[in-house]
Amino acid sequence: MSWDSRNHGLPFIPGFTFPDVTKSTFHRPQTLKYNKGYALAPRPTVGIGQDPLLSEQLIQQEISNLSIETPDITYGSSDQSIVKVFIPAYVAFDKKVLCYDAYFQENIQYSPEEKCWVHPVVIYYYLEDDSMSIFEPIVENSGLSQGKRLKRQRLPKNERGEHYQWKDLNIGMDLEVYGVKYHITQCDTFTKDFMESEGIVLNEPEPIPVDPYSKRDKNPQPSFTKASGFDDLHQFLTMDCMVLRFFALWEDADNLFEETRPVTIQYYLVDDTVEINEVYNGSCGRLPFPVLMRRLKLAKKRKPSESFPSCVLEVSAAEVDEYYSPKDFQVGQMIELLSRHFLLYDCDGFTKEYYQKNHPDLEMKPLEVPKKTDLLQEKKTEAPPSNGFGSQEECAKDFRRQKPGMRKANNQPTKALIM
Repeated sequence: MSWDSRNHGLPFIPGFTFPDVTKSTFHRPQTLKYNKGYALAPRPTVGIGQDPLLSEQLIQQEISNLSIETPDITYGSSDQSIVKVFIPAYVAFDKKVLCYDAYFQENIQYSPEEKCWVHPVVIYYYLEDDSMSIFEPIVENSGLSQGKRLKRQRLPKNERGEHYQWKDLNIGMDLEVYGVKYHITQCDTFTKDFMESEGIVLNEPEPIPVDPYSKRDKNPQPSFTKASGFDDLHQFLTMDCMVLRFFALWEDADNLFEETRPVTIQYYLVDDTVEINEVYNGSCGRLPFPVLMRRLKLAKKRKPSESFPSCVLEVSAAEVDEYYSPKDFQVGQMIELLSRHFLLYDCDGFTKEYYQKNHPDLEMKPLEVPKKTDLLQEKKTEAPPSNGFGSQEECAKDFRRQKPGMRKANNQPTKALIM
């Protein structure tokens, strides 16, 4: 129902409003229409029964005054105290971690040399959720399971369900976690500043005791073994992957036809071992097993044996006076290895540089070798002596006339035998 305060002059409260008895129209104004197929909701300009609206009677100045004006409350002032902004803990303490250095001892029961091991650890306390984690630094080649000892979690303080807080931690105290006592020795700069800002005085830092096992490694016990005259480790570090390669001819005198086979001799400088491999061509007709002698250390001079004959094929180092060395291999000379004779006729480029640098007195001059070395060399055959039938000339003539050839195949079908 519309109401006009300027006409009546009464406040718009119950008991001061009276209906207009002369009014005969009570329909609502139209607030929904369609324009070109679209539904529109226009703002009404008149009230029920065509009564004027109060908002339409206000001028722009009055509307501005109403929007600016703040009415006073009779029972108090409108001024309120400033509310502080609430910051949750996970925002205020994000990425803020307290770091403590500590250690724990592990008892060793069955060792006559040591009683316990000292394990240094690092304890992290996360302020955002009061959780803790324990990490043991990894020591290379220690043989122990190190790394993360305890994943991040809230650690129980007692049987009443309480958990450790940052106020409970201090230098010099024992932190007992799941039956293991961690003794805190010191902390970092951020932890020290944070604890002092909260009014907690930290104790003096303590040193971590020395591990007996590590102390024994730094001060090794005296050894009574005789020192070696040659440093094998230095030879391994300096001569690793260095091989002297020689090209040689093996004169196989034990063969019926006295063959001469090409071979390669490898001398490994890292451990003074020798290996011999045969060189095969595509049509040699031999099985593909080129290793003539496996890699081993060859003895050059042996000590005289007390018992002869010896039933041991392998010779120990105590029975050898001298082994083969690089100065025993010289291009152009014959060398005997395991009762086999080899003629060294050439070597590779690295071998030549090695001898020029370390053995300049040895001359490494290659020999000229025929381009084609057949496995079965042609041997001049002589005619056998006369057997009494004819003269020597006739026997020699018959011998030269003989030419062995292939047997002719019998392609004729065999006739069936009639029994």
